[in-house]
Amino acid sequence: MDISLQGKVALITGGSRGIGLAIAQSFVQSGAQVMITSRKEDALRAAADACGGDTAYIAGNAGDTEFAKVCVDKTIDRFGKIDIFVNNAATNPYAGPTLDVSESQFDKTFQVNLRGPLFWSAHVWHQWMIDHPGVMINIASVGGLRAEGSLGVYNLTKAALIHLTRQLAGELGLTRVVGIAPGLVKTDFAQMLVDNYGDSLAQRLPRKRLGEPQDIANLAT
Repeated sequence: MDISLQGKVALITGGSRGIGLAIAQSFVQSGAQVMITSRKEDALRAAADACGGDTAYIAGNAGDTEFAKVCVDKTIDRFGKIDIFVNNAATNPYAGPTLDVSESQFDKTFQVNLRGPLFWSAHVWHQWMIDHPGVMINIASVGGLRAEGSLGVYNLTKAALIHLTRQLAGELGLTRVVGIAPGLVKTDFAQMLVDNYGDSLAQRLPRKRLGEPQDIANLAT
């Protein structure tokens, strides 16, 4: 089925690679104008070129709430509105026993994976969607639904993001707030897990393969 996003404007955090880039490309192919953000300008430039269409970018840290406000403002200035907002940016500076995490590792994980999505959503809401209902999409993780080995801290943030999604869905009226909780997807972000556990994990799945970024993009589009 062909999906048309003609005339729609999307803002995507963590849009320079992996799932975020796949979503951006899918949106552009469906006719949307897209603003992508990430930390590295060179990677964003390459991603915008790969997307083609009317794709713009702004470099900054997704955990910086002041940058979030500026980025939302610039997206509205550039495209005139925001119809779709995708909270995709994430980080995972620590893997190991949950109670061995350092304060700095814990704080960084929550800053990007939970505090960031909350305040990005707040800026999108107050600066646009409060008067112009749209769609917010949060990229969570299946790890937020169950306990897993060495990813306890990361999964705590994703469990909280899943609840934030439910909470906002009940609060924001005509603006739809939806979540996607991928399993292991073959991205640079998850490369260590793919290399070490990919084959064994794939055998437990009905289709005997890991997820691809395009699988998640298809759900988001």
